[in-house]
Amino acid sequence: MASRNYTASDITVLEGLDPVRKRPAMYIGGTGATGYHHLLWEILDNSVDEAINGFATRIEVTLHKGARAITVEDDGRGIPVDEMPKLKKPALEVILTTLHAGGKFERGNYAHSGGLHGVGSSVVNALSRRLVAQVKRDGHRYEQSYAAGKPTSALIDLGPCRGHGTKISFEPDPEIFGEKLAFNVAEVRDRLESKSYLHRGLTLVFRDETQSPAVEEKFVHEGGISEYLDKFIAGRGRPIVPATASPLYIARQNDIGVEVALAWTEATDETIRSYVNGIPTGDGGTHETGLRTAVLKAVRNFIETHNLSPKGVTLTPEDIREGLTSVLSIYVAEPQFQGQTKARLNNPEVAAQVDAAVRPALEKWLNDNKSTAESILARIVLAARAREASRAAAQQVTRKSAVSRQLNLPGKLADCSSNQAEECELFLVEGDSAGGTAKQGRDRATQAILPLRGKVLNAEQASGNRVAGNREYQDIAQALGCGIGRDCDLSRLRYGRVFLLTDADSDGHHIATLLLTFFYRHMKPLIDAGRVFICQPPLYRIDIGKETYWALDDAHRDRILKSKATGRQKPNIQRFKGLGEMHAEELKATTLDPKKRVALKVCIDNELETDRVINDLMGRDPSARFRFIMERAGEAGDLDL
Repeated sequence: MASRNYTASDITVLEGLDPVRKRPAMYIGGTGATGYHHLLWEILDNSVDEAINGFATRIEVTLHKGARAITVEDDGRGIPVDEMPKLKKPALEVILTTLHAGGKFERGNYAHSGGLHGVGSSVVNALSRRLVAQVKRDGHRYEQSYAAGKPTSALIDLGPCRGHGTKISFEPDPEIFGEKLAFNVAEVRDRLESKSYLHRGLTLVFRDETQSPAVEEKFVHEGGISEYLDKFIAGRGRPIVPATASPLYIARQNDIGVEVALAWTEATDETIRSYVNGIPTGDGGTHETGLRTAVLKAVRNFIETHNLSPKGVTLTPEDIREGLTSVLSIYVAEPQFQGQTKARLNNPEVAAQVDAAVRPALEKWLNDNKSTAESILARIVLAARAREASRAAAQQVTRKSAVSRQLNLPGKLADCSSNQAEECELFLVEGDSAGGTAKQGRDRATQAILPLRGKVLNAEQASGNRVAGNREYQDIAQALGCGIGRDCDLSRLRYGRVFLLTDADSDGHHIATLLLTFFYRHMKPLIDAGRVFICQPPLYRIDIGKETYWALDDAHRDRILKSKATGRQKPNIQRFKGLGEMHAEELKATTLDPKKRVALKVCIDNELETDRVINDLMGRDPSARFRFIMERAGEAGDLDL
């Protein structure tokens, strides 16, 4: 239990690289396979930064036996090794052992770079069991070794040598990542190959020593991202629209450098592979927004200029971009990434700059190649008509659903007669007894009842397969009709509102919490859309003279007695042990009737706090629950035992 004596002596100051080892996810996104490989990307991107700025032409990556140790070597300038007067340490040691130390804060050292904050190399060092840095510079080779972010040797001059560059060998620390993780050969190879497309003229060598004998591949692509797009489309098995036999390539160097290769394909989705300073931005960002806006404006301007607006169909942005496949690479002097993992670009000015670079070039290309542009337009119109036909078919299915609404529905579901989803309500009721009472008290036209068996599975602790295979959750999913997990689609929802109707005691509250956990983890769009409600059935019926009052809990009962039980009138108090003890008329008057009932809409004000509380209360770690209960024991009052 947390101590009440919270003083200055309880404040901890993490020094050096201790914060990285204490909270690695803040720096690399997590300690799974993604974070494990992120260490390599940080070192690789430092070498690529040398190439971007014209100081390196070759990068070699060697994956050693066991796939847990790896080496990255470039022929760049080499990390400085001279002593920093203020710190009395070599610059190499400072860079590898100090957060926010590096040469990329000043524009004179790097015009463009992926590293921004001076934390990449030091984070890799902190999370490595061992790291050895070698530098060839000023005619000498230098070496220094580290473990868990701390030097294990002084900087050593190994003697004269030719050339220049940096070589970093490291092994991620199993204390952080566990004993089972290792580098994935295919993932490392693919990342190196993609870098060779993005930086034409740069040679990348991958040496795989996990095989016997070792295998070496060299990647160099003078065709750049145009060649990359050809490979990407061919690899996905998606033929280019015949009229656009070769992708459109756009390059512009102004405030930012922009390179785009794009084509329309026969695919039904839109695909953009985007990069900033050579770093893949898997979550997109403002540069992708600029590209989408440019394509939309260029196509619409072409349609208006040549009076080609199709009749009987409205083109949406999704129609215009359906089948669009593109590679976007930009270079920004001061990129603003969302987090150290750099998966998303946030620079607000970039969207307009990409739009300004792409839109005029694409519009000119469409006007200069009118027959090709008309083929693209025909493909867009086809997508729009398919979308509208699909929507019409879905509406037809909805209209006909009243005829077949009993098909594939849970056997114990008492459905309503209306087929208008927005006016229909589904009540998830605790137990068959309460379900029977609810069925008698409901409005059969718009209210459906699905009884549940006792306490349902805890979705926070169960695997996805267990949740999907659970009978109660299957019944809920089938009744709602919108799917669960990634397949949750509210356009297929059969009821406009979902009510959790459980007993008014602690067991009932627990069941409601279990159901809320399921909805939050597996059907969250329902909550986001304001479709989930918690019923407030009474715990007490209080008759005073000819008047009847309903109390939600003990405190509410006491307030009613204090204000209403006056004089010699003796109140008659009935406590409901469960919903099944209520008459149908009582349940209808207090809980089911929309004109009289009180229900709580489930809303999420703070995603992070909600996620934390659900994890604490329903997760596998009992210590979090113990702390929560002990801190709030005074608020609990008398529990139903």
